[in-house]
Amino acid sequence: MMQMLAAGGMPILTDGQRKADIENPRGYYEWEPAKLLPQQPELIQQAEGKAVKVISQLLFALSGGYEYQIVFMERPLSEVVASQAEMIRRKQTAAPSLPASAMIAALQSHLNQVNGWVANRRNINVCRVKHGDVIHSPETVAEVVREFLKRPLNVEAMTAQVDESLYRQRANLN
Repeated sequence: MMQMLAAGGMPILTDGQRKADIENPRGYYEWEPAKLLPQQPELIQQAEGKAVKVISQLLFALSGGYEYQIVFMERPLSEVVASQAEMIRRKQTAAPSLPASAMIAALQSHLNQVNGWVANRRNINVCRVKHGDVIHSPETVAEVVREFLKRPLNVEAMTAQVDESLYRQRANLN
């Protein structure tokens, strides 16, 4: 989504510290100071008028003094867990000791908490985007995001960013 937004003409807040790798060959579009939001919520001022990637755990740290437009990417949790497991395998780091089913349950519990919290915030508007819709209907998603953000984004350029070959961990929907 960050690549789509950037291509569409949305200013992006990123620091370029995390370089592209085999897991994400186009880069991460991350902003390291986002991790400091729980201790320094005023840092969000730097994102005004820009898109910034914020993981769901950090949404709770968003300052109440701003209006937020959140494009919330939703992906089947089985795919999230499989993707993380593959990344851990490739990097040869220690794998979590929890079975996939327990990790999925924990992630679902976290999402329930995030969804409840967001629903009670008048200063937060959310556009939920399913990962599979980005892959299979990128133009439609780009148009929805453009309308949600009320920005003159280039839908064609956004759509061109989607590369189905990078969708490697797929849920078994059978």
